Amino acid sequence: MNDTNAAEALLARLSRIVGPAHVLTADADKAPYLVEPRGYYRGRTQAIVRPGSAEDVSAVLKLANETRTPIVPQGGNTGLVGGQIPDESGREIVLSLERLDKIRTVDAEGGTLTAEAGAILEKVQTAAADAGMLFPLTLGAQGSCRIGGNISTNAGGTGVLAYGNTRSLVLGLEVVLPTGEIWDGLRGLLKDNTGYDLKQLFIGAEGTLGIITAAVLKLLPAPRGKAVALVGLDSPEAALRLFRHARDRARPDLTAFELIPRILIDMLVKHLADTRDPMSAPHDWYVLLELSSGVSHEDAVEMAETALGEALSEGLIGDAVMASSEAQASHFWRLRHAMSDIQKPEGGSLKHDVSVPVASVPDFIRRASEAVTKAIPGARPVPFGHLGDGNIHFNISQPAGVPKADFMPRAAEVHALVHGIVAEMGGSIAAEHGIGRYKRELMKNVKSDIELDLMRRIKRAFDPNNILNPGRGL
Repeated sequence: MNDTNAAEALLARLSRIVGPAHVLTADADKAPYLVEPRGYYRGRTQAIVRPGSAEDVSAVLKLANETRTPIVPQGGNTGLVGGQIPDESGREIVLSLERLDKIRTVDAEGGTLTAEAGAILEKVQTAAADAGMLFPLTLGAQGSCRIGGNISTNAGGTGVLAYGNTRSLVLGLEVVLPTGEIWDGLRGLLKDNTGYDLKQLFIGAEGTLGIITAAVLKLLPAPRGKAVALVGLDSPEAALRLFRHARDRARPDLTAFELIPRILIDMLVKHLADTRDPMSAPHDWYVLLELSSGVSHEDAVEMAETALGEALSEGLIGDAVMASSEAQASHFWRLRHAMSDIQKPEGGSLKHDVSVPVASVPDFIRRASEAVTKAIPGARPVPFGHLGDGNIHFNISQPAGVPKADFMPRAAEVHALVHGIVAEMGGSIAAEHGIGRYKRELMKNVKSDIELDLMRRIKRAFDPNNILNPGRGL
């Protein structure tokens, strides 16, 4: 059978599994699945396959394993390291989980929610809220990212400080293995010490060991009140001092602490509709903080006012604006969640999703900014993110007046500078976005030989024919 006949036979068999309407082969239908948000990767594929059940996924993987057809799982296509995009060969088939989008059960008493992998994160949050509970994973892409992708990349977001990464919020999984076997691990137990905790192998594995089709998620009691404030201060060092102060006063009630440079406020005012400078006078740096109370809204506000009043009197901060309504609190968070996209109109941007020890964040920002601007005069560092857990998105916008085509080819040089400083500080080059295709070659520089060998052994044990997301992660 020649290649054309083999391809046609494969598509015919896939159509029999999921139905012809769910094997997309027209270029226009495939296009949205073939490019990632930053435009770094544009792939090719024979088809987008959209199964409607775990059994469909099982049948597809059995066929793929038999025919040695590489499969690229895809959720909401919001990933930022290219792991969900097929390569340029055209051999890889995209398996979209978007049809597996049901919330199966919500158990408020037990504090669990079972959702299929294609459920949009915001839908999961809403289902939890409707039951009087909280699912605390919060991301800028929550209106389009899907929970299976969040789990497969161990997503972080703005709530890690109080609630942990996605890994901390998953109790059980349903996974289809490369052989087509279905592992039903949908147990909502808070304690289970019967052998290896297998679910942890699939969380953060980026679809290389199996395809997650459903999950039991941990719910928490919803806060009875929140206080959100935007604080102006003069440096990351001052922000770190404020973090320690707020943490000491609020303890577990400090649920978010986000660092923002002035350059991003300028970009937001310039490019984001219905946005104005949030304070009467500009500051070099800002912090967006949130306190949550299990008692009342008034209790949250009192905690925030006390902590910020003390910080102001002690000279830790220059000014602060407390959100006076839910609408204003939402507006502050809208500014924060727009910070990645709002850099696009400024031209080329080199991205780094890194973490260092919390106490080292100011020194990292200073050293990395100096190294990059020395190498590329006029380059504009845009460091922002989750100071409370040490995860900084250290982005660099192109110098004003320099063509993007001259700036972006400097990526490898800039990455080496920034990641070198991260390594010296004992940090990570992939704090919450994963490895995907974008950082695969960097793994050998940050992982020991034994770590890499152990991961490869696990991959071979689960996927000896290397059909699941080959060339990603490892």
